Amino acid sequence: MANFFLDNKDILFLFDHIDMKELARVQEHDAENGDADYVPVSDEDMVDNYRQILEIVGEVAGNTLAPNAEQVDLEGNTLNDDGTVTLHPLVRQNLDRMTQAELMGFTLPRKYGGLNCPNLIYTMANEIVSRADGSFMNMFGLQGIAETVNAFANQAIKDEVLPRFAEGEVTGAMVLTEPDAGSDLQAVRLRAHQDEEGNWYLSGVKRFITNGCGEILLTLARSEPDVSDGRGLSLFISERSERVRVRHLENKLGIHGSPTCELVFEETPARLIGERQRGLITYVMALMNGARVGIAAQSLGIAEAAYRLARTYAHTRQQFGGPIERLPAVAEMVTDMQVAIEAARALTYETSRICDHENNNLRILEWSTNLGKEEQKERKQRSRALKRLNSMLTPMSKYLASEMCCDVAHTAIQVLGGSGYMKDYAAERYLRDARITTIYEGTSQLQIVAAVRGVSSGAFESYAGELERAQYDSPELAELKQALVEAKQRLVEAIRLVKTKSTLYLDLSGRRLVDSAISVICGHLLLGQAVKCDRKKVVARRYITTRLAQMQADLAIVHSGDTAAIDAYQVLAGPVPASG
Repeated sequence: MANFFLDNKDILFLFDHIDMKELARVQEHDAENGDADYVPVSDEDMVDNYRQILEIVGEVAGNTLAPNAEQVDLEGNTLNDDGTVTLHPLVRQNLDRMTQAELMGFTLPRKYGGLNCPNLIYTMANEIVSRADGSFMNMFGLQGIAETVNAFANQAIKDEVLPRFAEGEVTGAMVLTEPDAGSDLQAVRLRAHQDEEGNWYLSGVKRFITNGCGEILLTLARSEPDVSDGRGLSLFISERSERVRVRHLENKLGIHGSPTCELVFEETPARLIGERQRGLITYVMALMNGARVGIAAQSLGIAEAAYRLARTYAHTRQQFGGPIERLPAVAEMVTDMQVAIEAARALTYETSRICDHENNNLRILEWSTNLGKEEQKERKQRSRALKRLNSMLTPMSKYLASEMCCDVAHTAIQVLGGSGYMKDYAAERYLRDARITTIYEGTSQLQIVAAVRGVSSGAFESYAGELERAQYDSPELAELKQALVEAKQRLVEAIRLVKTKSTLYLDLSGRRLVDSAISVICGHLLLGQAVKCDRKKVVARRYITTRLAQMQADLAIVHSGDTAAIDAYQVLAGPVPASG
């Protein structure tokens, strides 16, 4: 029996390496348990429960999701004449199996039938699911919709909707993008209006909606027709009915098991989530931050699947009298794939852990009635610091993991050679599935724009300073740490230079600055892991040595002040090609 949790040594290592007891403690503080059958009696009990849950996820992924993935990819889902979608029978089987395993309320409070898991455990689960089938994660991984309802909807909506999510009765969709409002959500035009009795209705078109055929739709709409920017947008909840139909199923490069829909709202009844005019500014931004960590986890899973295929092939494929893994060029490809996955996993899991602390701190601040003045003050300060840090780490994680995923999937095909290009192997599917991760929930370029603000405004320097407090008895680790300290200082100097120039130059230098900051952060995280594992010392040295060399080249370009990509754009890009 395959188990995609128990066979992944790095996830098992990180589960033990990260302080799960501390996470369980903050997760269970004033938890909404209602009359749940199971409530943990100690931190140890909760951590053991997390492990059991992940074992179940791993078993379902290995024995149901993975065997179904190829056929789902080949056959996809079906759009019906009445504007509904019939999911592939194996996709439905996947959902039913997850429901039977009671995994569809992963992060919801127990009072609604959920598991009350931290987002870090959910991130691990999303990675495990994505390794089995990247497209199915787009259904299982949309539980952030239920979290948004729990965080911002009124009690009546929560009581009505959340148990249905936990029971697997419904799935959901984030209905944000429109034909003329992709990355720029402030341009959303779908109209929300009220009748004389105060009932809300939605009219308009949405496009590229992942799982748009789901039963629960969280929709961003313009409730204030006279306000043209994001302040005129509100968030609404509606249910699938004859008043909202799927007009088109997108014919995509990959993730074929996940229906991507064009939706038409025709005076669709809806209810307001939270307050008017806070739809984009507060609610959708919170929803998208969680979704971006989810895509990072999806990227890790797809990359893990591609790496395992390449690793096995390199070991078994005989050429020139031996396995091709003995060839230096192939050996370097395979080892760098693994190191890149472990670095991205370290950053994504650390981001998830810090997100859990931020979310739980906010929850305690808002709902606890027995906080003293000093604790309130301390928690408010902590809230500001954690928000600032997560505003940098979340886009960093999504950017790093998704770009890594595409690189690893691409390299896997190269390791397999001609066989990788054939549909006989899953390598080509992994590459097709990987490619979307750098695009949806905000392109890599938008993640860089978001992350570079934290890098240039002091969040990176402060966080790196915290990581530098670690002391290492091993001379090897101490040496590597010193290299990271010096690299950070070089990056800080480059940031100072960039800040003397125009904002345009900050954006132009953004990728190199963010890549450099990621190299320093991931280097420290891998050093922390190396204290407990000799193999991780080798991983840390390889990562830090190669990344700091690349960082030196990137910062040299930043210091050069070159702006040719902007100043000489017409010359370098050439004329716009004639149509046809």
